[in-house]
Amino acid sequence: MAYGAHHSPIPPHPDLSLARDCDHCLGWGTVITRDGQHELCDTCQPDPGGGDPPYGVPAHRPFPG
Repeated sequence: MAYGAHHSPIPPHPDLSLARDCDHCLGWGTVITRDGQHELCDTCQPDPGGGDPPYGVPAHRPFPG
């Protein structure tokens, strides 16, 4: 009987130039949570922009036409 492959999410891609001297992630740019998930280091990696847009900037631009 054949079994499917286990779900293995792709770990995030950190900016290693920012992570070089980080004591929190030891230069890797990612940390492993208690659940075993890889996440970007919140000490040396910038926010990926998941928050609200700055004031005065539209959240999206509709396509013309």
